[in-house]
Amino acid sequence: MVSTNAAVKSRFRTRNFTLYFTARTLSVVGDTMIPVAMAVAMLALGHGVSGVGFALGSWMGAFALFVVFGGVFSDRFHPRPLMIGADAVRCLLQAGLAAYLWLGHPPLWFVIGGAVLGGVATAMFQPGVTALVPQVAEDTQRANGVLRVSQGIATMAGPALAGLLVAVTSAATVFAVDAATFAASAVCLAALRLPRFEVDRSASTLANLRTGWVEFRSRSWMWGVILIWWVLGVLVWGPVTPLGAVSVMEAHGKAAFGYAESAFGAGCVLGGLVAIRIRPSRPLFAGGLAMFLFPLMPLAAALVPGLPLLLPAYGLSGVGWAFWGVQWATAVQTQIPADRLGRVTAYEIAGSVLAIPFGQALAGPASALFGVHRLLLVGAVISACCAAALILTPPIRGLPRARVLPERAPWEEGRRPPACASRS
Repeated sequence: MVSTNAAVKSRFRTRNFTLYFTARTLSVVGDTMIPVAMAVAMLALGHGVSGVGFALGSWMGAFALFVVFGGVFSDRFHPRPLMIGADAVRCLLQAGLAAYLWLGHPPLWFVIGGAVLGGVATAMFQPGVTALVPQVAEDTQRANGVLRVSQGIATMAGPALAGLLVAVTSAATVFAVDAATFAASAVCLAALRLPRFEVDRSASTLANLRTGWVEFRSRSWMWGVILIWWVLGVLVWGPVTPLGAVSVMEAHGKAAFGYAESAFGAGCVLGGLVAIRIRPSRPLFAGGLAMFLFPLMPLAAALVPGLPLLLPAYGLSGVGWAFWGVQWATAVQTQIPADRLGRVTAYEIAGSVLAIPFGQALAGPASALFGVHRLLLVGAVISACCAAALILTPPIRGLPRARVLPERAPWEEGRRPPACASRS
């Protein structure tokens, strides 16, 4: 008889999961290279901290504004074709930016315009990241843990590779490599073998948006987390990349920021491994406790100690971030009806991400007024307060773990998802 552990492991050795795992890992490698490359490119072009913030913020703003439509299209059609198309667009955009950097001096408007288009493409891609998990894996928590480990490895490898490339070549090379990762991701997604997907397309786009909003609004634990994430996004997560890049690069050189981001990725690997093994009865409460490690990143970026202290601080921050991420993704995927998961996920993503571009855009002007290091110290305090809010808010703290594994997605059997489908 095959043991339970062996049976669980076999679920992750399927062709579909391997392809999905590869596609997602490659995409994250490319994505995590961009902040390093963009920071170096904008500073080299003379656009300063504001240029870094505007470039990253325009991408994030476009993503947040259009992701709800990506969720509607994901449920209305199928996540895979949207994801493949998004990869193709992002591949062309990154290749174009790389060519312009090699051949000339791209103006800020060109970089921002490409970032906006890239944000829209990512908005079409991201809802499918969550919606495809139940189709390629039966045990969502283990799947999310494995994927979070791969994301951590990619987060570790991407910035390190970007730091090495910008040190020995140029930012243009990083964008060219990023284009290649999107192309490879699209190939892997195209190779997935999924059953026919049938949905009811009689409802209008507006009606679909309204359904997703009702599902989102009816769950106080979900919108409670999003409100907390608004504070974290504007005051911490948005500014920490441009401010941290300036602080770390000034103290230790360009490559050091890549190493710090890689340490964060290494922490994400460890956090994901822990999350695979631990199944807390109250997942968001456990994740909130882990988030008390996250303030170490802005604190380290503010104090800028030597690398032997800076890198472990970034790493421990990644542990907390990854453990929270697994608990959050599992809660969403096991509490939301399968036929509405894309739309609800889109509202969740939009709500949590929309605040970030504000923080990125404000990073430059605020640093000129208050100083980079002072803002990072404030960010460390605020992120600790956000972790406290997660464990003190009753609907978040008290959300129980789903007692049964989520049922197989209705479209895996080639039939229309019932409107009354639910997961408890």
